[in-house]
Amino acid sequence: MKMSRILMISSLTSLLGVASAFAQGVTIYNSIPTPLPGNLASQPFQAQQASEVGDRIQFAGTARSVIKVTQTMSSWGCENGNWYSSDCVTTPGATFSHPITLKIYNVGAGNQPGSLIGSVTQTFAIPFRPTADLVNCTGGRWREPSTGNCYNGYATNITFNVAGLTVPSQVIYGIAYNTSGYGYAPIGYATACSASPQGCGYDSLNVALEGVVSVGTNPAPNDAYFNSLTAGNYCDGGAGGIGTFRLDPGAGCWIGFKPAVKFNAAGPAINEDQCKNGGWQNYTRADGSVFKNQGDCIQFVNTGN
Repeated sequence: MKMSRILMISSLTSLLGVASAFAQGVTIYNSIPTPLPGNLASQPFQAQQASEVGDRIQFAGTARSVIKVTQTMSSWGCENGNWYSSDCVTTPGATFSHPITLKIYNVGAGNQPGSLIGSVTQTFAIPFRPTADLVNCTGGRWREPSTGNCYNGYATNITFNVAGLTVPSQVIYGIAYNTSGYGYAPIGYATACSASPQGCGYDSLNVALEGVVSVGTNPAPNDAYFNSLTAGNYCDGGAGGIGTFRLDPGAGCWIGFKPAVKFNAAGPAINEDQCKNGGWQNYTRADGSVFKNQGDCIQFVNTGN
């Protein structure tokens, strides 16, 4: 028994030595609330003739090789029926697929978007919002069981895999996608989902907004970046132009409503203590995959798996 214990300790020490060589991802900016609520305020695309929305952000720490970016979306589409007509019905787990693009820009003159640092487009399985709870909620909303709160939309995270894109300490980023009538390349209305009673899921897909930054800094809480074809959808009333992704100096209307996003960059190895007290939420594996909980983080530290 004593010999076995010595061998086990020896093996564990060896594994710890291997694990310490792994580079994990560290969060350098985060405005996504934890835990994620049933829904957040959001910026529509189809309903407000938009093509792109984003923000200027300041990263924390010194890690600057981005490996993944997580954006919270708000899905209002139903598998059958509509969110606004109290007849929304969705099979649990039902999704629709849609390509979404992440763009990262340098900060240009006057804090306008500068040169493009990098861009990635991925197709995501977006959940339809849950079935309307006509007993506990009004207005055709769904009910989040753990809190009892009722919502129209459904908050869900999508994660872009970014292969070690080097960024400066401050960037402007944008989220872009197409809808039936809008986006940089509108899909059009000659589609099967457009002809259906519930419409297309992507026409009811929004970018979720949040006002609290837990890692990093938001340099201009009043402002965001937006591209819409309608002047009245900008906070400045279209004074800076329409139909281009630009700074929208908000006169306060973007305060508390900035895109909810998290950036993770390649970072140094972590130890068990850094996994504790919620710290596991600030790190990822080297491939950008997230830890499920504190125990999952500690297991990785100890085994590399």
